[in-house]
Amino acid sequence: QGHLVESGGGSVQAGGSLRLSCVNSGRNFSDYVTGWFRQMPGTGRDRVATISSGGDYTQYVDSVKGRFTISRDTAKNTVHLQMNSLKPEDTAVYYCAALDDEYNPYPFTDYWGQGTQVTVSS
Repeated sequence: QGHLVESGGGSVQAGGSLRLSCVNSGRNFSDYVTGWFRQMPGTGRDRVATISSGGDYTQYVDSVKGRFTISRDTAKNTVHLQMNSLKPEDTAVYYCAALDDEYNPYPFTDYWGQGTQVTVSS
């Protein structure tokens, strides 16, 4: 089993930057496709970015392309999300998750972190 912990969230002004981190203490992220998701209050959880198990392929939702970068630090078993040029509409709770080989989430809570709040003011 694994244990995922996100960190790096906070409150910033529009145009600012944050760097989110997700450490997996029980599994090797290099064995899994990994994704960042975000959720606004009262809404579903939306996919933001994914990175392949080897780290050579990434995908981003259109609204964050050119602003967000997902990356791996294999030595620290950590996945990062660098968020630049933040906008108020980026405000959400951000979650990391280990995904299957078809980039689908597992239906088990230990494949998800607890979330970290990102708030962007105008």
